[in-house]
Amino acid sequence: RRGNWRTETAMVPASYYLVLAAILFVLGVTGVLVRRNALTMLMSVEMMLAAAGLTLVTYSRFLGNVEGQVFVLLVMAVAAAEVAVGLAILVSLARHEEPADVDEIEPC
Repeated sequence: RRGNWRTETAMVPASYYLVLAAILFVLGVTGVLVRRNALTMLMSVEMMLAAAGLTLVTYSRFLGNVEGQVFVLLVMAVAAAEVAVGLAILVSLARHEEPADVDEIEPC
């Protein structure tokens, strides 16, 4: 007779996932604050969104509901749109031979 899969497998504690998410978020914040390259800043923002998504999925999994997982899908869609717009801006700057350094970009 098979039992519940949650009792048969060893579950990783939620604190491990939350610590990993905190480390990812801190690395993302550090990347945004320290780096001046626009592409690196976009990747750092993506890392912060991934950390927030990991936190939501962790709580959703351990509380037994799916609302957090659905919200993460929406966050991933917004992140994909953000990357598309950010890369389009960077390509536009590269075509006009302007720097990708955030401090050197002049407003329109």
